Amino acid sequence: MHPFFATLFLLLPSPLLAHSPHDQAPLTSPESDWATRHLTEEHHISNFDPGAFFTLHDFDSSLSWTPDEIRRMYGLDDESMRGVEEAKKAEVVRRTLEIFDADQSGAVETGEWMEGWRSGKRLEDFGLGPGHHGDDEYEYEIHHFEKFHDENTREEDLTHPEDIEHFRKHDEQEAAAEHQEQLDRMPIVEQNIPRKFRRY
Repeated sequence: MHPFFATLFLLLPSPLLAHSPHDQAPLTSPESDWATRHLTEEHHISNFDPGAFFTLHDFDSSLSWTPDEIRRMYGLDDESMRGVEEAKKAEVVRRTLEIFDADQSGAVETGEWMEGWRSGKRLEDFGLGPGHHGDDEYEYEIHHFEKFHDENTREEDLTHPEDIEHFRKHDEQEAAAEHQEQLDRMPIVEQNIPRKFRRY
């Protein structure tokens, strides 16, 4: 297991580490607003703070949310959103800007977010899930390993379909890296030479 995640497990409260069935109860109530559910389910943070939420999703630290950052926050570029039409994704960005971009600059500034939050405005739930925006490793750890395994889980116990798919991806990445290393060691990579310049 990656050292970062091993450390993360030591810091998590013990109920999150307990081995549990696949029908685990949700971490938040259905009445919670989308941002609260997102923070709880995606980041395991249960005390909502609007300023911290904004900073956490200001991915480029520009003190504003650009349309690309709104897409990322809602997880619209995650592979789980492949089947969602681009028009629906554009609607998510458009509506978020309509709600919070008071000066219509095309981005949500920190002050606009805080003022909107204080006045009762909330991020809409578009029915697209909690907003997966971590890399594959993070998403696997937070949405599967933490829920169904613990620090005592042995490699041979990782038999759920999610485990198998996760490690299949690892194998593919390692094979691709090894292949690239082989190509990098070759003085000439013949397959990169256009046919018209080959002697055979």
